[in-house]
Amino acid sequence: MTAAVGMLRQRDADAVEEMDRPGCDPVRLDRTYAQFSVVNRAVAGWRGIYRTHLRPILSVDRATTLLDIGCGGGDVPVLLAAWAARDRRVLEITAIDPDRRAFEFALRRQRVDGVTFRQASTAELAAEGKRYDVVISNHVLHHLDAAELPQFLGESAMLSRGSVIHNDIRRSPAAYALFYAGSWPFRRSFIRDDGLTSIRRSYTTAELRAAAPPGWAVAPRWPFRNLLTLNRNARGD
Repeated sequence: MTAAVGMLRQRDADAVEEMDRPGCDPVRLDRTYAQFSVVNRAVAGWRGIYRTHLRPILSVDRATTLLDIGCGGGDVPVLLAAWAARDRRVLEITAIDPDRRAFEFALRRQRVDGVTFRQASTAELAAEGKRYDVVISNHVLHHLDAAELPQFLGESAMLSRGSVIHNDIRRSPAAYALFYAGSWPFRRSFIRDDGLTSIRRSYTTAELRAAAPPGWAVAPRWPFRNLLTLNRNARGD
């Protein structure tokens, strides 16, 4: 592990996660999607993001529309819908992923009011003229190379009438070491190996600030997170 930690000085944009390979083990892949709900609850920080960024804009009598890009197995939109329902707020979520395997897993979830899953890309929704009050993503940014990031951010901004919130991993030796130590129970899925690869692929706060277009803000969050946000209302769009 010492050698891997040494490699964290630079972003390893060429590393490939096993679950992204078309021919990966489908049993391990489904197990990975199922375990995402545990991992994201523990480390992704969406409870805090909901309290600070989403709940204040939700209404009790008017639906707020939200797009989740790259939803994977669908655990994050289901969590957001549950929190909004508990707070008696009206939230309508469209959760998309271009990967059919993720989409089919999400469809097998128990139906949740206010959540719709689609197999689609941001480009397809933009071509349809779709717009949402809020656009979010979880663990998508580190999958993008230098050429893909501006396009992804441009499309997510185009799809939003209000705010955009991209939540991702923040690379550091401490994040790598702690995940290495704590992810042993997930060794039968792709979460352990791919999680370590994801950390190596992820941006530091400084790198993400340098890569983000004007108007976007980057804030580090606990634990080992970067939050990349855009407020279109503040820009007068």
